Amino acid sequence: MSNSRLIEPIVKQGRLIFSIAIIALGVEHFIWARYSGATVPIIPFVPATPWLAYLTGAVLLAAGFCIAANIRARLAAILFGILFLLCDIFLQISQVAAHPVDIGIRTVAFEILILCASAFTLAGILPKERNDFGPLEGIVNVLIKSGPYLFAISSVVFGVSHFLIPRFIAGLIPTWIPGSGMFWAYLTGVVFIVAGLTIGAKWMDFWGPFLLGLMFLLWFFLLHAPRIMTPPGSHKPAEWSSAFIALAICGGSWIVACHSLQHSSQNKIGP
Repeated sequence: MSNSRLIEPIVKQGRLIFSIAIIALGVEHFIWARYSGATVPIIPFVPATPWLAYLTGAVLLAAGFCIAANIRARLAAILFGILFLLCDIFLQISQVAAHPVDIGIRTVAFEILILCASAFTLAGILPKERNDFGPLEGIVNVLIKSGPYLFAISSVVFGVSHFLIPRFIAGLIPTWIPGSGMFWAYLTGVVFIVAGLTIGAKWMDFWGPFLLGLMFLLWFFLLHAPRIMTPPGSHKPAEWSSAFIALAICGGSWIVACHSLQHSSQNKIGP
């Protein structure tokens, strides 16, 4: 048995981790539906209109529950991916175009895209239940197949951003972690880029996303969890959102790793 098969039970938890994070983001929409800002401070950052926030939260809760409980999970993943893709196109792309050198705005757009990509990739490894989209089935299949590549592009963009703002990234590293903060900033940037390249090139495309997911899982526990484990009065929506985004990307990374394993097995038994 190969080493990747030994780790397979771990990466198979990516679907559950992803669904838990999506459910948590859905709950956040209900908590912050009446936020006074321009947008709800939770991905996918819809306009701060209460009914729209409640609707988005309900959709995320339903999608996360269906994926976790395997109730029309493939359909739920596809609809989740389409929702996030539309939010990115209509809410974020114009901002990126207006501020092309703003790393913060670009990061938000690619965070939404990488969760969209994770959902499409998940749909690609789940068994097809029925034709739910009629004449649009061909377009949906293209979106599903694009999932790993959209994930790879997003990962590379995140990696490049780490090299553009290394001091800011270094400042996020807890002081008790040994080594220079700059070292960890550059190392995580390398992990992002290498993971994206392995996925896009379909070479060692299990290990790249597996290690990326492991990195995000460590980030969740070492960087984000301590920040959200503070007195309730000091909680900020951005901290909770960042934590659950990190958890979702961990799950999405391992979903991509599962996709690699599945396609590798199909190629071995093919003609």
